[in-house]
Amino acid sequence: MIVHTEDPPVSSATGRPLTSRGQKTRRRLLEAAEQVFAELGYHEASIVKITEHAGVALGTFYLYFDSKQSIFEALVLDLNSRVRHSMSEAMAGASGRIEAERLGFEGFFRFTAQHPALYRVVREAEFVSPAMLRLHYERIVDGYQAGLAAAQRSGEVAAELDTEVVAWALMGAGELIGMRYLLWEKDAGGRPPAQIDPAVLDGMTAFIARALRPDSTTPIKGMER
Repeated sequence: MIVHTEDPPVSSATGRPLTSRGQKTRRRLLEAAEQVFAELGYHEASIVKITEHAGVALGTFYLYFDSKQSIFEALVLDLNSRVRHSMSEAMAGASGRIEAERLGFEGFFRFTAQHPALYRVVREAEFVSPAMLRLHYERIVDGYQAGLAAAQRSGEVAAELDTEVVAWALMGAGELIGMRYLLWEKDAGGRPPAQIDPAVLDGMTAFIARALRPDSTTPIKGMER
């Protein structure tokens, strides 16, 4: 079985790190699994469908994963790693915490628009692999809480706020806003938007600024007028 870490994956057949070619094949399997699980759901999906979609032999699958559940769990971690990267990359260079919040959510919504499977896979993890569901959220919250705590020390976030509670609350808000304004929103042709409406992002940012700001007349960095 593949060990669930963010280190380079190893082969379940040899226990050794995968070659460059092996990593590319594993990536093809994960991309195929993302599409198959998104379209069919966990229970209707099959290893055969995943390998057909990836264009690899059935036997090849078992060089990388030992079951449908193992590739599902690997996909949860893969999506988690990629969405966190999208958020971190978007936040780079932010001038203050509120700007970082906006840019980070922009990164999250952009990834969600490109990978709507994220929602279905994570929600199915509640029943398929609860431990992976919890790990998915905890990995996001850990980095989120650290950023909020740093902003709290610099005076950008109210000192009395519990940064762990705030991180969970804002993550939940972002997830539901993405669901409402990306997954559920459709045009006349039934297609979802390619990106979130900037007005929705404005409203979310204003809400976060009010929720986090210290009780002070000093302007919050990133929200100066």
